[in-house]
Amino acid sequence: MSGLRVKPGTEWDALYGRCRDAAPEAFGADRVRNRWGGAWRADGEPRPAHSPVDGTEIAGPPLVGAGTAEGAVRAAADEHRAWRRVPLPERRARVRAAADAWKRHRDTLALALVWEIGKPWRLARQDVDRAVSGVEWYLDEIDGMLEGRAPLDGPVSNIASWNYPMSVLAHAMCVQALAGNAAVAKTPTDGGLVCLTLAIALAVREGLPFTLVSGGGRELSPALVRGPEIGCVSFVGGRDTGGQVAADLADLGRRHILEQEGLNCWGVWEFGDWEALSGQIRKTFDYAKQRCTAYPRFVVQRGLFDRFLAAYLPAVSSVRFGHPLAVADPGDDLPELDFGPLIGAAKAKDLAAQVDEAVAGGAVPIHRGSPAAARLIPGQNADAYMAPAALLEPPRSSPLFHAEPFGPVDTFVLVDTEAELLAAMNASNGALVSTVSCDDPDTARRLAAEVRAFKVGINAPRSRGDREELFGGWGASWRGAFVGGPLLVRAVTRGPEGERVPGNFPDYTLIPEGHA
Repeated sequence: MSGLRVKPGTEWDALYGRCRDAAPEAFGADRVRNRWGGAWRADGEPRPAHSPVDGTEIAGPPLVGAGTAEGAVRAAADEHRAWRRVPLPERRARVRAAADAWKRHRDTLALALVWEIGKPWRLARQDVDRAVSGVEWYLDEIDGMLEGRAPLDGPVSNIASWNYPMSVLAHAMCVQALAGNAAVAKTPTDGGLVCLTLAIALAVREGLPFTLVSGGGRELSPALVRGPEIGCVSFVGGRDTGGQVAADLADLGRRHILEQEGLNCWGVWEFGDWEALSGQIRKTFDYAKQRCTAYPRFVVQRGLFDRFLAAYLPAVSSVRFGHPLAVADPGDDLPELDFGPLIGAAKAKDLAAQVDEAVAGGAVPIHRGSPAAARLIPGQNADAYMAPAALLEPPRSSPLFHAEPFGPVDTFVLVDTEAELLAAMNASNGALVSTVSCDDPDTARRLAAEVRAFKVGINAPRSRGDREELFGGWGASWRGAFVGGPLLVRAVTRGPEGERVPGNFPDYTLIPEGHA
């Protein structure tokens, strides 16, 4: 699209300058610092990084080695022993001050999310707002949640994916601190460094006991997962890495929260409200389906497939994607987009290859959007962008058949019986969310009860949720304690002797009271 340019004041250099002004202790002129042992440190080797938005060179994570990580964890344990003795009113005041600081720097945090992980402006601001409002909810509710409970024996170690640095990772760290724990975080290596560093710097200024280090999982895992000082490991990511974390924890008997991917499915059976479904399908493309609760698989009754397509194709064709900061005039608002780039060029290339291989293996291409439809600046690097695609019946040999694509690719599976519907929806041995679209309430509830997902919507999508909403997963999609609402606090505190916290563990699965 001709005439577009980056909106003045939102350039990467302008953003980094704002971060340096807000927290000069955390941001050097040419590098971002790690924070441990009560100080910001120019240690580690910065890894080159480029924005998925347009290939601009941005700040890369300063990777430390195993020895530094061990020292950081030991120092965090010292902070933990001091912090757990701080009275709750003072902890609450400091956490509230941190949330207030996030609010003051909301747009800077959001702009960092745009440049580092490609979130459109609306979704980036939403991520910051959800972090703030979620922390504020816990501030109001924490007294009852902590009754009869105590902090853990050591700090909480957080290893999270790059897609939600604020509303998942930074939010969880504040709740962990509110509950009386120090918190350690590993910066996601694929993105979110500057946003997370600014959020941590603002919180540390208010006295919160946070440690932040960058490094590879293999080098840091001995300290962050198996380190004897750690009281709990909280992980968000893929099944392969999560499985390795679980294996490392197997003989330790340590509290853990391992949120892993699952193939979230949307089943369509004896259904007729196609107008409503079309609007819901459009929204599933938010952030290019780079979410743990995205819906990349539709399981459709064969006799309804023509009507399903009549609802699906206009929805997918209306999706808008492109450069999140491109405007035609300096005074224009930032564009309203469903998604920007994928997390990186390698991901876009790999996913495009998976689509091509699936088609070569027998999948039927139902929709393949054009890269030319992207709203881009003339001449910009567009290697990380991918148009939506939809495939009918991907072959079983394809990763698209059994795994979450984490990109704007949908797959359709046709079924003729309820048994086939349920088998197809449960193909990944557990999921975080699912939805059943069915006109008859009794049939919908019966089918939903047989779907192996922690949350199953009926004629509406489900999400991770905020505040009092619980969250977890069945099967291989989740290991350890469930979170959300009071369960997040229970997961990072000690209760009565012999307590079994709700969760999905090797020796038991305990469903939260009242969960449906």
